[in-house]
Amino acid sequence: MTGTPPAGADGTGHPVLSPYLLLTLSSLFWSGNFVVGRAIRDDIPPISLGFWRWLIALAILLPFTAPGLWRYRAVLGRHWKLMLALGITGVSAFNSFVYLALQSTLAVNAVLLLAATPLAIVAVSWLMFRDTVSWTAGLGMVASVLGVVTVVSRGDPALLADIAVNPGDLWMLLAIPTWAVYSVLLKHRPAELPPLTLLGATVSIGVLALLPVYLLTVAAGARMQLDLPAIAALLYVALFASVLAFICWNQGVREVGPNRAGVFINLMPVFAAVLAIVFLGERIAPYHAVAAVLVFGGIVLAGRGRAGAVRPATPSVGKRE
Repeated sequence: MTGTPPAGADGTGHPVLSPYLLLTLSSLFWSGNFVVGRAIRDDIPPISLGFWRWLIALAILLPFTAPGLWRYRAVLGRHWKLMLALGITGVSAFNSFVYLALQSTLAVNAVLLLAATPLAIVAVSWLMFRDTVSWTAGLGMVASVLGVVTVVSRGDPALLADIAVNPGDLWMLLAIPTWAVYSVLLKHRPAELPPLTLLGATVSIGVLALLPVYLLTVAAGARMQLDLPAIAALLYVALFASVLAFICWNQGVREVGPNRAGVFINLMPVFAAVLAIVFLGERIAPYHAVAAVLVFGGIVLAGRGRAGAVRPATPSVGKRE
């Protein structure tokens, strides 16, 4: 998109939208992805859903990203290992693991396990780059996790004892560190690479990586049952949960770093509860308020806590797509 400032920056280099708003929007869009993935699990196989989701997203992105992909081909070539890792972890593997999990696990299990993502990001960040977080940020992460536990337990911790481990839970346990690796690697992207070019490259790689797996599942007999709800679901996960969510997430991580950004994953159970209230007519209970205070309070604490060894995000002044 020649001559257009990258997502999250205007002509002066100042953010157009707050990175915290962008991270919140990405969590909202991804919450809908979980709901949709669970709803159409009998109509579209998990690998097929992941492949067609990203193929449609790539078709949406290419008119805007193709010029940048060509212009920055030398940069992409120099950093091909990083691009390959981002495409496989953030696009191919994570989403496939989530959709496979939603085939058999209960929503409460998936949401509870997802609460470990911020801690996984901190752990991976330390293992890979020895990055640390302050005590304030760590306290914020713990508070957010407690808020998520409050949501999924409906304010009664005794209910957690009734959650049985199944194959879907194991797929989620694979998805969490995969996303943590993606988020940590994302902060070390080439500084000269505009956000949309990065997204176009990672989605292209992710689709190519998924293609042979998709063809194998089709050869094994996996078939899609496309009706109007299924088509609408595909369009949602392609546009909102893929293109828009990843633009918001990538820019948010770029501005505040992976450790602070990871806490926003804990907004997803809160959003899921709100969606259930709006679309399913469920009532607001006192534990919803307690959970909201813990989650949002944790995000505020994590935002105030300074990362100990985390390098500052590279500013996007003067970059063009």
